[in-house]
Amino acid sequence: MKRATLLLFTILILGKMSFGQGEITQTKKLMATAKVWGYLKYYHPRVADGEFNWDEQLFEILPKVSETTDKKEFSNIILKWIESLGSIRVNDKIEISTEIEYFDKNFNLTWFNDTELFTQEVSDKLKYIEKNRHQGSQYYVTKNKIGTLSITNELKHNNFNWEDENIRLLALFRYWNIIEYFFPYKYQTDVNWDVVLKKMLPTFLNCESKTEFHLALLELTVGIDDSHTSLMTKEIRTYIGTKFLPVEINFIEDQAVITKIKNDSLAKLNDLRVGDIILKLNNKSVDQLFSEKIKYISGSNMNRKQIYLTEFIFSGNSDTCNFIFSRSGEIFNKDIARYNYSDIKKLHKNKEVESYRIIESNIGYINMGQLELAQISQMMKSFKNTKGIIIDLRKYPKQTVSELSKYFTSENREFKKMLYPDINYPGRFIFSNSQVGHSRKLKYKGEVVLLVNEYTQSKGEHAAMILQKSDNVTTIGSQTSGADGPVLKFDIIGGFRTKISGLGVFYEDNTETQRKGIKIDIIAKPTINGVINGIDEVLERAIEHINE
Repeated sequence: MKRATLLLFTILILGKMSFGQGEITQTKKLMATAKVWGYLKYYHPRVADGEFNWDEQLFEILPKVSETTDKKEFSNIILKWIESLGSIRVNDKIEISTEIEYFDKNFNLTWFNDTELFTQEVSDKLKYIEKNRHQGSQYYVTKNKIGTLSITNELKHNNFNWEDENIRLLALFRYWNIIEYFFPYKYQTDVNWDVVLKKMLPTFLNCESKTEFHLALLELTVGIDDSHTSLMTKEIRTYIGTKFLPVEINFIEDQAVITKIKNDSLAKLNDLRVGDIILKLNNKSVDQLFSEKIKYISGSNMNRKQIYLTEFIFSGNSDTCNFIFSRSGEIFNKDIARYNYSDIKKLHKNKEVESYRIIESNIGYINMGQLELAQISQMMKSFKNTKGIIIDLRKYPKQTVSELSKYFTSENREFKKMLYPDINYPGRFIFSNSQVGHSRKLKYKGEVVLLVNEYTQSKGEHAAMILQKSDNVTTIGSQTSGADGPVLKFDIIGGFRTKISGLGVFYEDNTETQRKGIKIDIIAKPTINGVINGIDEVLERAIEHINE
């Protein structure tokens, strides 16, 4: 009798353990649904051809998924869904070229094999779709002549109701899968992209206001750690604030410092001066504000994040704010007025900036933010006898670098590799090489110095890479923005437009520029003392280098 009782007890315990192993949480079910939905969208031949209203398919599957309690039930729902899409013919023509240099750090379909979520039948079905995946022109993503992508044919849902949970999940799933399959730098994110999905699911599910939903979208986009990323809506703008200070604040020597006066009269009215170090805003330290807002600040690295951070910290909706700041060692506590952007801009007079000039010790100086293509020939004639040229890339350049590089490069040199998405195998990317330069006599033989900092981004970083292949060149400055290459723009939902780095850019030795920025030979940064005294210390270091 005791043995029978013990046997029955053991069977019950094992049964409970077996059942427990089959249970899956709501979060895991939704994560798996998001992955299957996105995978079918880009891989299933009929779905990728646009034969279905794919958003509506998601809305139909979500309640069914929600009702499942274990792996078997969940897998049956997924299997029936896939089978409802129609049969897939075997495609014997799909081949992977051995001559192409593939980049697979972003590629991950191992989730097929998750035995906690899928039965073997479902895993096999997903693998079959991979082997016989869609080929050629897709409905939801297209590739143009230069290899960049366009996200196409997504339903806009312009009049959506943010309170609709399905719509919120659609926004999350849509964005997550675009990044999963077509963002070249997914492998570089601080937080694994799967973990981002897990983290953001409860945030999207539990939004209690329209503002919370918009901030959830913003936090999601920030998760890719890309300086090209941006998202601005009316609700986000209101959250940040619609009133601004009449000064520019930057982080110098790890402190928030006023570096520029945007409006002389308004700054004077509030007794704000260049060099003032902001310690507290409304009784909160800058570090505290930093930690509170950082999840909403996009950027490839902290240098770039700090540019955007100052707007998040110091903007607001109130007409005044309280500053505790340091000036020449003395501490001040003052109420400072904020203004509408139009009021600051209206009274601000832009000083005319020269495109180029000759500065001390017979050195040429080029402001790439102002230089026009038509000016290059005359400029280089005037620089003919200079002992060096400083090319300032701290402002966004115009379309001049290709022509300008002809004066400094004597031969063809490979300077970059581009990474292109393979839409025939989403998640995989393909390398290709580029060259710059001209096999001709060197036109300018003096020293060339490039100036860079956190404002050097995208076209500026690309220009720096081209000019770094000059015969006699040195790069001076600090870490650049780390967001190189063309931009991919698309709507997440309801016309909320965002953008990401669309193609990968690497040095010829496979060194990434994304997040890291371009290679720098001599580190030079501004100091608070230099800001106060109006000295461009990075430029001074370049002059010193040429004179050496």
